[in-house]
Amino acid sequence: MQRSRGISVQDQIQLEVLPMRRRHIKGVMAIEEQVYPRPWSANLFLTEMAEPANRAYFVGRVHRQVVAYGGVLCFGDEGHVTTIAVDPNFHRHKIGTRVIYELVAAAIEMGARAISLEVRVSNWPAQRLYGEFGFRPVGVRKNYYAEINEDALIMWVDDVQTADYLDRIEDIIESLPEGVRPLQPLSERSRA
Repeated sequence: MQRSRGISVQDQIQLEVLPMRRRHIKGVMAIEEQVYPRPWSANLFLTEMAEPANRAYFVGRVHRQVVAYGGVLCFGDEGHVTTIAVDPNFHRHKIGTRVIYELVAAAIEMGARAISLEVRVSNWPAQRLYGEFGFRPVGVRKNYYAEINEDALIMWVDDVQTADYLDRIEDIIESLPEGVRPLQPLSERSRA
């Protein structure tokens, strides 16, 4: 497996976020195998991508290299973040913030009024990120990550269709570096 060289602090990231396609799977799997002790299979990603009516999967690319990905599914008015990961060599560049924004935006566009996710109880950086988006702890799934004997914290955010919540996520996006910020925020997408 070839590892990413990352980027230097002086380099400005130009992040491109686009729908995940079959051609991205190799890059997705390289990250998946780095960050998860029990990675999803390529076939599972392909199966998820085959359900566009109620699922959305994205990749983040820098210089055409997949550096992040995420997915969300929606049933009725509930969304659920199924997966999210950033290449460890690209941490601390706000890429995860942009990916979670895209997942939340997709869930809202699919009709979600609330969104949930699971995160390792020891993954404080991710919990802080999700907290910025209004996710709060609501429970624990014991031994959810059985391969590493770790529980999952269930986090939930309600009322994602409200003007206050939309303002909140727009404020988050406005604070991102220019090369990571979306060209068209959610508030403008719905008008297009």
